[in-house]
Amino acid sequence: MFALNLPVFDAKIQKTDAGLEIFDPLRRKYVTLTPEEWVRQHFVNYLQTEKHYPASLMANEIAIKLHSLSRRCDTVVYNNRLEPVVIVEYKQPDVAITQQVFDQIARYNSVLRVKYLIVSNGLSHYCGIMDYENQNFNYLTEIPDYKNIYI
Repeated sequence: MFALNLPVFDAKIQKTDAGLEIFDPLRRKYVTLTPEEWVRQHFVNYLQTEKHYPASLMANEIAIKLHSLSRRCDTVVYNNRLEPVVIVEYKQPDVAITQQVFDQIARYNSVLRVKYLIVSNGLSHYCGIMDYENQNFNYLTEIPDYKNIYI
C-alpha cells in the first residue's frame, strides 16, 4: 500500500477471492483494504499506541442521522460515560485535506457535538478543539494524549 506519516505496525492482511482485506480490531472483522482503510488502521493504531486512546472507547464507521440522511463517521472516540468526544475523518493519501473535508466533519459534528475534530490522509494530520461558548474552532499543534482530553 502507501507509505504513511504514521508508525508502521503489523497489520493483519488476508487475500480473498474479492481482493485484499485488513483486520479491523475495533470492528473485530476483516474489511476491504482500500487506501482510506489503510490510513484508518494506521491512525487507529497510532492513537492507541502513541496517544493511549483505549480501544474499548473507540469505534469505526459509526452511523449518524444528518437531517434525513444516513452518514458514517470514520472513527469516534468516547469518554468513560460513553459520550462522544472525538471524531476522526480519514481520506486516502492522494486526497488533499481541504476546506471541503473540514466542512464534512463539521456537518457530522453538528449531530455529535464533540470537543475534538481530527482529519488525516495518513500524510498530514490536523486536530482542533471546539469552543462552543465562543463559537470558535482552534487548531492544535499536536493530537492530544487521551489523558489530556478534557472529558
